[in-house]
Amino acid sequence: MSDTPSERNIVVAISGASGCQIGLRLVETLCRLDMRPQVIVSRGGWQVLAREAGISGRSGLPWHDDERVTLHGEANVGAAPASGTFPCRGMIVAPCSMGTLARLASGSSSNLLERAADVTLKERRPLVLIPRESPLSALHLENLLRLSRQGARIVPAMLALYTGARTVDHFVDHVVTKALDGFGIDAGLIERWSG
Repeated sequence: MSDTPSERNIVVAISGASGCQIGLRLVETLCRLDMRPQVIVSRGGWQVLAREAGISGRSGLPWHDDERVTLHGEANVGAAPASGTFPCRGMIVAPCSMGTLARLASGSSSNLLERAADVTLKERRPLVLIPRESPLSALHLENLLRLSRQGARIVPAMLALYTGARTVDHFVDHVVTKALDGFGIDAGLIERWSG
């Protein structure tokens, strides 16, 4: 992996949709690869972390004391990821709630998560969105299409039974792999299809 800051910094946002395990595994994987995750957790994200993972604050995060991870408050719109001059490889929203998706599609920047995504798009860096909702309404689909046309990579959190996955961890690893593929990063989490 490159030692340049722009290659090692990746913004990871956890918004208020079910599937926080994806964001947690993503940060863990980036740390294992000696990357520098810049993590943003929305208010809704903290609620989902409490409900799904029993995490009620910073100290409960599995990587809270890892020096490679920088945790930014959602309200801190002056944090590094809010600026296009911050050297960064791109951003992943894992999972991405439909409310977050709608605000991103409209260009809203009322908090750090939204501003960082807006900056990622304007700087033409990779933006990977992992939507977690079912069923999808026409409005959800229009917002996904709008962001895809702006350059975002849409990686739905879908089951991949063809891989032989039988546990939640296998499914999470598959989604994390697909997200990191958008950055040209192979984390070695799954066996690749060979035909």
